[in-house]
Amino acid sequence: MHKAVEVSVDAMLADLRTLVEIESPSRDVDALRASAKAVAAIIENRLGGRAVLVESEAGPHVRWSGGGDPKVLLLGHHDTVFPLGTLERRPFRVEDGHATGPGVFDMLGGLVQAVHGLAALDDRSGAELLVTADEEVGSRSSRALIEERALACGAVLVFEGAADGGALKTGRKGCGTFQVVIKGRASHAGLEPAAGVNALVEAAHQVLDIAALARPWIGTTVTPTVASAGTLDNVVPAEATVIVDVRVESADEKERIESAFAALAPHLDEAQVTVTGGIGRPPMPESASAGLFALARRLLPGIEATAVGGGSDGNFTAALGVPTLDGLGAVGGGAHADHEYLVVDTMAERAHLVTGLVKALQEA
Repeated sequence: MHKAVEVSVDAMLADLRTLVEIESPSRDVDALRASAKAVAAIIENRLGGRAVLVESEAGPHVRWSGGGDPKVLLLGHHDTVFPLGTLERRPFRVEDGHATGPGVFDMLGGLVQAVHGLAALDDRSGAELLVTADEEVGSRSSRALIEERALACGAVLVFEGAADGGALKTGRKGCGTFQVVIKGRASHAGLEPAAGVNALVEAAHQVLDIAALARPWIGTTVTPTVASAGTLDNVVPAEATVIVDVRVESADEKERIESAFAALAPHLDEAQVTVTGGIGRPPMPESASAGLFALARRLLPGIEATAVGGGSDGNFTAALGVPTLDGLGAVGGGAHADHEYLVVDTMAERAHLVTGLVKALQEA
């Protein structure tokens, strides 16, 4: 059994460097296998025991248990949005109080803080770590495992990056993507334009119908984001595609939006409209985090909370009714961007918050 150790920022930065320098883009299974092995090695080195690789079509997830009756699941992911080669352009650096490099904020820094926060405990029983390989692409291969372990543990701490100013994330919108495919009929745009069925014109009608579904005053956004149509400038387009980002704050709105997309109908005779996709992450209501946030605030007076538009795996666990607190990871910013950074001076405080939360949940 490993004994408790003092939280060390230098040790955390060393582990963070290791993870950042093993690039881990989503869907690259070979890269994710190397990353999973590195995550497992850090966990075993800092916490003892065995970190198990759970194979999936998306890449290996990493699971570790401190033994005993499960009390709390510490949840994160090791995949990032950055393609291979990003590290060469943006190597890991620590300068002017910031750590930079692909994935430092989302969410490798949070993983490191979680591990080192657990390492500061003499008794790690009841704590579980689950680090998935596909959060950035929808968690399709990991969702069932996440939900199983969340229900078994009864409380979930999510190590996504903090909100602005280090605030914890106590609510998240449900989010999803729809793809609308329009089939028309090609014809010569000069000789026989009326003989065709213009998929681009139909797409224009559909975009207006779709955008009208938004109810921003209650938090529902419906945003057409990508569109394509046509082949040549003298051909009536036979096909068009529209991709739509959707965010909702309630289960009722999720149902309304999904029903509305299913009911989309063509405006032009002989046009066909097919919809795929859906709201894959249900909303995370603020009620799911109320008790855990109150506990966090007792441990770290003055820490703030906020609801955010982006989704995480915490959406799944909160939707099951399992108490879930998110945003416990790195303090910094620039998620998914070249200016991504982590504030080094906050790492020890966040690791100590992990220690306190887990200890309180062990004793509950």
